[in-house]
Amino acid sequence: MVAVGMLLSDVPSSVPPAQQFDDVRRIVAAAQQAGMTYIAIGQHFLYGDLRWLQPVPLLARLAAECDRETRLATQIMIAPLYHPVLLAEELATLDVVTEGRLVFGAGIGYRPEEFEYLGVPFKERAARTDEILELLVKLWTQDEVTHHGRFWQLEGVKPHLKPVQSPHPPIWVGAQSVAGARRAGRFGDGFPVTPEATYEEIEERFAAVREGFAARGKPFGPQPVRRNVLVAGSRDEALVEYARVSKGKYLSYASKGMKYAGDAETLDRDFLTTVAQHAVVGSDAEVVAQLTDLCTRFPVDPLLLRPQWPSMSADDTIAAIERLGREVVPAIRALPTPQPEPVPAGMA
Repeated sequence: MVAVGMLLSDVPSSVPPAQQFDDVRRIVAAAQQAGMTYIAIGQHFLYGDLRWLQPVPLLARLAAECDRETRLATQIMIAPLYHPVLLAEELATLDVVTEGRLVFGAGIGYRPEEFEYLGVPFKERAARTDEILELLVKLWTQDEVTHHGRFWQLEGVKPHLKPVQSPHPPIWVGAQSVAGARRAGRFGDGFPVTPEATYEEIEERFAAVREGFAARGKPFGPQPVRRNVLVAGSRDEALVEYARVSKGKYLSYASKGMKYAGDAETLDRDFLTTVAQHAVVGSDAEVVAQLTDLCTRFPVDPLLLRPQWPSMSADDTIAAIERLGREVVPAIRALPTPQPEPVPAGMA
């Protein structure tokens, strides 16, 4: 069975935070009712006209209301903005209170202003992330930790707080680039493919992850893949609706420096042509066919779908989830779970 999950969205900051939280609870309930067993949320700081609820406290609260088989993922947290000891203990606590259902998704970030706000040099974000990922595992698995790195020094410290999962929660290292995929190969357990990645780019990035895993003697297993999706009565109807609900967010991504969202001028001029390469839209049958092709061409598990955009109300989002739950989610869950590839001879 290929698991299906949902990527929660940011919302306009004009929505009261209490309402946003209430809406999230309703949306998560609808997602589980539709057969989705992963709930994932991103992160930003001082985000202006859009708002994210911060993932650690939100997922801790949602854990009490989620089914026992539902996994809760940070997708992603901006790792280099944290001190590794703080991050290790926050996440270990989150794994405890979610009863071992946490997936830690980390990324290096792409908005220079967030680093400026928090006093972290933007140019150091990749190196800081590498060191954090190395140190997190030490703090989660060792009884005594000594670490002499470029950014942090620890001498004989004794961690008092470890995760429930052994040896630690799965680590997904997210990125847009091949360099980020190499980081996932060196430090992670999974590489969550971005929604905008083409099949050629997925193949290229999985090759980088596979190489890094092999060097560690780690089998290359099923990988999390994200896709933006919209189901309607026909492909034409779905394309029109997709443009209506998502174009503003794509333009926001482009203005905030996310290169893979596309060039703002091109997006504004010819949105549907620009997104047609990656957005999964159409009738139920067309969306099932596209996602089935994706999940049989690549070792996908889980498949994380984004049915929500900031322009949509909670009721609109729930309706979209319910539509996915009728045919799309059951069809994907019926696919066989991909098997891990053996480690190449001489690499184990």
